[in-house]
Amino acid sequence: MTAVAGLLALAAGHPPGSAGLVTATVAASQLSVGWANDALDAPRDAVVGRAGKPIVAGVVSRRAVAVAAGLAVAATTGLALRFPAPAAAAMLVALASALAYNWPLKSTPLSVLPYAVSFAALPAFVVRAVPATPPLWLLATGGLLGAGAHFANVLPDLADDAATGVRGLPHRLGGTRSAAAAAGLLLSATAVLVLGRPGPPSWPGLVALLAAAAALPAGWRADRAAAAAGRRGTALFRAFQVVALVDVGLLLVAGLSI
Repeated sequence: MTAVAGLLALAAGHPPGSAGLVTATVAASQLSVGWANDALDAPRDAVVGRAGKPIVAGVVSRRAVAVAAGLAVAATTGLALRFPAPAAAAMLVALASALAYNWPLKSTPLSVLPYAVSFAALPAFVVRAVPATPPLWLLATGGLLGAGAHFANVLPDLADDAATGVRGLPHRLGGTRSAAAAAGLLLSATAVLVLGRPGPPSWPGLVALLAAAAALPAGWRADRAAAAAGRRGTALFRAFQVVALVDVGLLLVAGLSI
């Protein structure tokens, strides 16, 4: 996310110094959200044996991570306030929304909402900081990508989350419907990027849209075949990753026209 924000800043017309400040602001926000998530989830991570988590592995204390998260929130706020007020407001909305996912919305039917809001607010921050007005297609793309990412990211952890009492929207819908939601949202983001912008769609964009429309059903079929053979399939999740990367590439190219 930090790298994408920095590249989008350059594409949208920020000079290098301003693009660097955008990148630093987004990096601080990502650290704050990630550290806060690890501090809050430490007891659940320990229950399911996620030894790759530094707190669970005993590399760092939960208190230290919580303090670091608070400092990163302060750094994000200070950096955001160096931009025009509309840009600062968009960044702080993205931060507050992401932190609200960590607590209390992760285990509620509204768990997808922070992803949609934060992913829409992030490009709004980048464009508002130019300063310019973010187009509606950009906000819609961000929101769709964020919502799709939520459903896709949760799929591999459904069993662990269920064991520790996490009951967000994907958990309530179940694996099959969550996978369908992720596919639909990510494909919708691609369609908005290709068809929702002013002017005729480009040939590369149309090819990307058709490729995404083919990759997702193919991944779904491959995983169903794997399940029938008693194996856990990963093709659909990889298809999600490919479509998301294609969308990011299209977004950066589209940023040149903002």
